[in-house]
Amino acid sequence: MRLKDKVVLVTASTRGIGLACVKACAKEGAAVYMAARNMERAREIADTLEGVTCVYNDATKPETFAAMVETVAADAGRIDVLVNNFGTSNPGKDLDFANTDPQVFLDTVNLNLRSVFMASQAAARCMATHGGSIINISSVGGIVPDISQVAYGTSKAAINYLTKLIAVQEAKNKIRCNAVLPGMTATEAVAQHLTEEFRSLFLRHIPLGRMGLPEEIAAAVVYLASDEAAYTTGQILTVSGGFGLATPVYGDLAGRTSRRS
Repeated sequence: MRLKDKVVLVTASTRGIGLACVKACAKEGAAVYMAARNMERAREIADTLEGVTCVYNDATKPETFAAMVETVAADAGRIDVLVNNFGTSNPGKDLDFANTDPQVFLDTVNLNLRSVFMASQAAARCMATHGGSIINISSVGGIVPDISQVAYGTSKAAINYLTKLIAVQEAKNKIRCNAVLPGMTATEAVAQHLTEEFRSLFLRHIPLGRMGLPEEIAAAVVYLASDEAAYTTGQILTVSGGFGLATPVYGDLAGRTSRRS
């Protein structure tokens, strides 16, 4: 019960990493509010989980961020933890630098960055009297440049920096802010948008040799939400199986006993 008596708000929470965060926080004793655009689906899930309530949020509608926070604060009396899980990209349009339409780039960066900024700003106002923890779900793509998804990677890099700014500027209010950077994670989105060939190629460059599980990302979130992390702020925590740590030719050399003849 590491989150007993805490009020936790999770955005984009009806599937994947968001849903794993909802379940993990509820299991640890938190009162969890799962923010979602599809309220019918959210209610179906919430009905199966103890201590979980639904609240409306549509990242494409800026006014719903403040409304979401106000609804939770009015219902629960406070917000202790905000998990900014929303993030989007269209792999068919978010291409490399040379071939991505400028409007696609701007729209993606705007949507992803706005979702974190607006939700965090609203939550911080609510947390200012008692402190709290803001946790941004970023991506390893925000620190390791990819060969495509220029908008997604740029937006996540910006979120990493915004995380540090919030940590510094809100510390006076006892508000902590950290980011969790998943690597390739076994979610529906990965299954739908990435081919088996690409997944196999990518896995060659992960020292632990497998995709992460949504529950493993959620475990990092629980830690950062808990009082165990009371002295942890401004951190950019990768949960990626070691992706990006090794030499760029790791995938070609792994398994060989030596490079020397």
